[in-house]
Amino acid sequence: MPFLVYRLSRFLRLRLHGWRLPLAVAAFVFLTSWLAMFLVEPAETGIAAPGTYWWYFVVTSATVGYGDVFPTSAVGRVVGLYVIVGGIVTLTLLFTQLASALQSIRGRRMRGVVPLDLSDHVVLLGYWPGRTERIIAELTAEGRFQVALCAWDDVQENPLPDNPAIHFVRGDLTNEDVMTRACVQAARTAVLDGRDDNETLAIAVAVDHANPDIHLVAAVRDLGRRENLRYVNEGVQVVQWHMPFLLTEEATDPGITQIYNDLMSSGGHGNTYSMRVPAGFPHATFGDCQTHFGRTFGATLLALRGDRDLVVSPPWDTPVPEGTTLYYVAGRRIDVRQLAARR
Repeated sequence: MPFLVYRLSRFLRLRLHGWRLPLAVAAFVFLTSWLAMFLVEPAETGIAAPGTYWWYFVVTSATVGYGDVFPTSAVGRVVGLYVIVGGIVTLTLLFTQLASALQSIRGRRMRGVVPLDLSDHVVLLGYWPGRTERIIAELTAEGRFQVALCAWDDVQENPLPDNPAIHFVRGDLTNEDVMTRACVQAARTAVLDGRDDNETLAIAVAVDHANPDIHLVAAVRDLGRRENLRYVNEGVQVVQWHMPFLLTEEATDPGITQIYNDLMSSGGHGNTYSMRVPAGFPHATFGDCQTHFGRTFGATLLALRGDRDLVVSPPWDTPVPEGTTLYYVAGRRIDVRQLAARR
């Protein structure tokens, strides 16, 4: 039947591709069966009436068969059989075309050429096998964000197809088209992980043009490029390329890079120090020590080390015996003699 329709279309010079073929088959079966039913079925059955036959055709071709309308003559039943076969052929063609269309859409998404529909997401620009997977694992660990992964054309397909939180875009990362397809204009954060610092700077220009208010995080090899990036976006947060964990922390918790930089800088507002608990110190738990350090010295305890390993942010009821090492953040180092003076 599709062959006959195809040959007829060639004769009439019609192009039947895609969805046109199943629709043409359905129309062909409907018209020919209606004409045949009109000629062979007794008029009193009313089956060939225009207001009735379309209902009979749909119900019969879908093999539902309610039985409210049916042919009574032997030849009419043969026509009904023709409608059933034609309906099965049409449905087969329709489902085949639907499966093909869905597969085509999935393939286009895998190749990163389909525009995304995202908002308040993280855009990761640049792909490094292994490194990028670790960054994405951190970004999606808490299930908070969708990630638009943007890669150059040498990455042919989505490298993480089994992760539903990852959406893939492929192309020139400095091009406006990639910015649009990745929905940069609606994103909350853009993480730049270029192949070199010049490329990262060029990507930053494209991102800032698409969304000047975006939270921008860039990985660079040379921290001297920080000022160049700040010409593009004053609020950009720059981290060293070999510290990818800072990329994810800054992306998920904006401003944390500034805290790290302040803590690691000797001229910062808060420096990190350590001290051993002296004999006779009256505060026996970590919570008591935290309260005492905060109220007395404006300091914050971070961790302690006892007989075993280092424990960061331990429970407040953790014992702090004599000789325990306390790690804290303060504007200046606390002299042990000051502790002794404030017992």
